[in-house]
Amino acid sequence: MDKASQRVENLHDSYGRLASKLRISITDRCNFRCNFCMPSQPVWLPHDEILTFEEIVRTARVLSQMGIDRIRLSGGEPLVRKDVEGLVSMLSRIDGIKSIGMTTNGSLLAAKASALKRAGLSSVTISLHSLKPERFDKITGTNGIFDKITEGIEAARSLDFKPLKINCVITRGENDDEIIDFARFAHETGVTVRFIEYMPFDGTKLWDAHRVITGEEIVDKINKIYPVAKIERETGSTAIEYNFEDGSEGGIATITSMSAPFCGDCDRIRITADGKVVPCLFSRDEYDIKSKLRAGASDEELSAYIRSVYFRKSPGVETMIKNKANLEHVRPMHTIGG
Repeated sequence: MDKASQRVENLHDSYGRLASKLRISITDRCNFRCNFCMPSQPVWLPHDEILTFEEIVRTARVLSQMGIDRIRLSGGEPLVRKDVEGLVSMLSRIDGIKSIGMTTNGSLLAAKASALKRAGLSSVTISLHSLKPERFDKITGTNGIFDKITEGIEAARSLDFKPLKINCVITRGENDDEIIDFARFAHETGVTVRFIEYMPFDGTKLWDAHRVITGEEIVDKINKIYPVAKIERETGSTAIEYNFEDGSEGGIATITSMSAPFCGDCDRIRITADGKVVPCLFSRDEYDIKSKLRAGASDEELSAYIRSVYFRKSPGVETMIKNKANLEHVRPMHTIGG
């Protein structure tokens, strides 16, 4: 049987949205305590509740048969998981997978970057919420680790990970005075800085909609100093991307999850570290696949289950906002990785 005939109908929900991207949290543990992400006293999952590499790879292989062709690994902090490069290598050998990316806080990246590149990791996104070391420590709950992040960024640049992106959650009154500094960083280094609107997840910082700086505000501010031009948005992308008009290799992007979400063509499916399928980041709906994996379910049974729960996917945060739904206490961000 050829590979094309092995593929089954693509994964879709009741609104006709097709899934092509898998985001999988490989651990809930993190060496940071970011105030918008982590509760003050996180309760870690027992190790035996975390999906094994073999379970992750099997799930990804089943999903690849339903049209998933891009994988992003997240956490917690994925680089605290032992032998993560081994997992990347296993995933890279799955037929139909075009790319494997990772979102990381960057603190362990300098030591791991070469091994990850050899294993097949193609892109890296590094979270960096301030360019001021003392403020960085305050936001992330760390102490004197800022230089490790910059070392990780330089290691990723030297190894030519493409794309290399920097994620920055912007919060009014906390780091919004650094918007131009981050734009300058993108302009001078050639990386893309993605400005993320503050979202209602269960960190130690209480959710307050007034602290949201919209993507439109961010771009307007940058445009006065570094003129930018919007790039045509790729279907399913969560970001609006911009090039610098002067031809700099860097760029900026906004992720407008609160002010202008792109739920209508969302193409993601998420799996938590303990094996819960999460069709929509902002919905509290979760569906257990780990128990089926460990009970000996066949690939066909796994496929049918995933298809049935993904079909129930929420219309998204855009509808929730319009309906004035309570967006507080969705889940701690460290359990799903965004």
